[in-house]
Amino acid sequence: MKNNSDQFEVMRKIQNNPDSSQRAMAEELGFSLGKLNYCLKALKKKGLVKIQNFKKKDNKISYLRYVLTPKGAAERTKLTLNFMKR
Repeated sequence: MKNNSDQFEVMRKIQNNPDSSQRAMAEELGFSLGKLNYCLKALKKKGLVKIQNFKKKDNKISYLRYVLTPKGAAERTKLTLNFMKR
């Protein structure tokens, strides 16, 4: 259950601020950078999050953007409803 709440928090942060860096998101969520990276990779593997970068920039790693996919938005809604039921 803890994993679902972590994923929900990450998806909520992405929806509210998709341009936030991993470091900033980790700090806001109280996660280690490694934990956030692990969560993002798991969400990407499930098809819930898409990671975009801006290819024309010199410092590409600084210009990553995280976007919820339609499947991710549906999963976030489902997790919200489950949370409210509890």
